[in-house]
Amino acid sequence: MSITLALVLGVAGCGIQQEQDIPGEKPGARGKPSYGGEDERVGLFGTGGLNIFGGGDEGSAASSSPIGVNSFLWRASLDTLSFMPLMSADAFGGVIIHDWYTPPESTNERFKVTVYILSRDLRSDGLRVSVFRQRRDGADNWIDGQVSPATNSDLEKAILTRARQLRVNGLAN
Repeated sequence: MSITLALVLGVAGCGIQQEQDIPGEKPGARGKPSYGGEDERVGLFGTGGLNIFGGGDEGSAASSSPIGVNSFLWRASLDTLSFMPLMSADAFGGVIIHDWYTPPESTNERFKVTVYILSRDLRSDGLRVSVFRQRRDGADNWIDGQVSPATNSDLEKAILTRARQLRVNGLAN
């Protein structure tokens, strides 16, 4: 079932970019149908395709970005957690995975953070942070520990605050 869904979404997201018309030539004069404006995309489900990731806001600051998520949230996430080793970053999917980090003051515990950027807009619900914690037992094994929900929330707030700072600085320049 999940493979079928992935295939359907993969094919649905495919589209073709309409060839630009030559000035002075009528649209579609070269035997190709005219679908609308020169930047309009035509996909499997008609003009504009299937829009599953939001976007389409030509006026937003994130729409000019080559990444698939809000650029302020993306940069703020990387800045805020820059002290942790980076394991993986998917700018199109909006997932940043940090590797295990052991604080210098506490060598018997370690943390791992995953950031999910869920929107192309700078919104408080466009971001989700998951923190994982492990403690070392007497036999040198790592055992999963509880993380306070406030920890996730505090990190989200810190990232959002940094994103707002980046936006203000970006608009001021």
